[in-house]
Amino acid sequence: MFDQLFQPMDLGGQTLPNRMVLPPLTRSRAGDNGVPTPLMAEYYRQRSGAGLVISEGTVVSPQGASYARVPGLYSEHQVQGWRPVVAAAKSQGAAVYAQLWHVGRQAHSSVQPDGGKPCAPSAIAITGWQYRSPQGRVPFEEPRELSIHGIREIVEQFAVAGRNAMAAGFDGVELHAANGYLFDQFLNSSSNRRTDQYGGSVENRLRFLNEVIDAVSSHMPANRIGVRISPSSTWMDVFDPDKRALYCALVRSISPRGLAYLHLVEPGIAGAVDSADHAEPITSSELGALFDGPVIVTGGHTPRTAAATIGSGEADLVGFGRLFISNPDLPLRVRLGAELAGLRPEGLYGGGPKGYTDYPALQTAN
Repeated sequence: MFDQLFQPMDLGGQTLPNRMVLPPLTRSRAGDNGVPTPLMAEYYRQRSGAGLVISEGTVVSPQGASYARVPGLYSEHQVQGWRPVVAAAKSQGAAVYAQLWHVGRQAHSSVQPDGGKPCAPSAIAITGWQYRSPQGRVPFEEPRELSIHGIREIVEQFAVAGRNAMAAGFDGVELHAANGYLFDQFLNSSSNRRTDQYGGSVENRLRFLNEVIDAVSSHMPANRIGVRISPSSTWMDVFDPDKRALYCALVRSISPRGLAYLHLVEPGIAGAVDSADHAEPITSSELGALFDGPVIVTGGHTPRTAAATIGSGEADLVGFGRLFISNPDLPLRVRLGAELAGLRPEGLYGGGPKGYTDYPALQTAN
């Protein structure tokens, strides 16, 4: 029934053993300095049966983080900390990519290294959401508008993080251009009111993403760089009068570049939660058809819907977030037709082993 999920495929010159993806999942178990921990290595080892493992969001600078205990790839200590984690994630033959992340205006001065305002394309605060500080929810602050020099610095930070990812043993990287983070803030006109070469026209709003792709490509082949987008989402106050035209233009812009993949968040997901408020959802099949390369879809899939999606040609790989959290050996369970465990709410964001590495694997006879 699920044979489509177990067909090998080529991704960036690597053969994946199956079509099941562990997508990026923030779990907040790094050290306070953003260095990965042995507990993280165990977590990824348990889920190394995926065909492709994409790391949790990994920040490219201290300014790019919004919460404590997320990993980074901007220091040598972090590179050293990632090496055993990556090795564990590869232990069953998976390709392993690092998701490179900058949150932009979703940060807060309380977590900025200098105590200053977070940065963004324009000085426009997020409305409709609140920042989750250790003292409780507080309004998001008006960010500082990035200068041209500041944009170039962040482009270089992504390049350095890409170089560090390769040094840590990752096979490639994914640029996190979804969920209202910095790339998404440049893309959408509600958060980008610039009048220079990074604002105004759709072409200008795509510039930052394309410059980062160029910069990261200096440290790895283009076919080891993926891009993740959430075209239907307005999560964290990113709107545009014509999202369909915007994201179609984005996909057409990056399609000729020979990238590893396009990773699409399905319309039913906004950030980390289910969402049904899309009046005119942009389907993954519509955007995937515009991309000349592998397509990953993530969001609410079951093994049955994933097999159908791959079988129809709408996507090449499917991500399973919640199911991979609660079923560390998900591919084995699917192959055997075993029962799938449900997700527990404790330990999703931060803590120790509970809700992280204590989901049991399927017990099979020798």
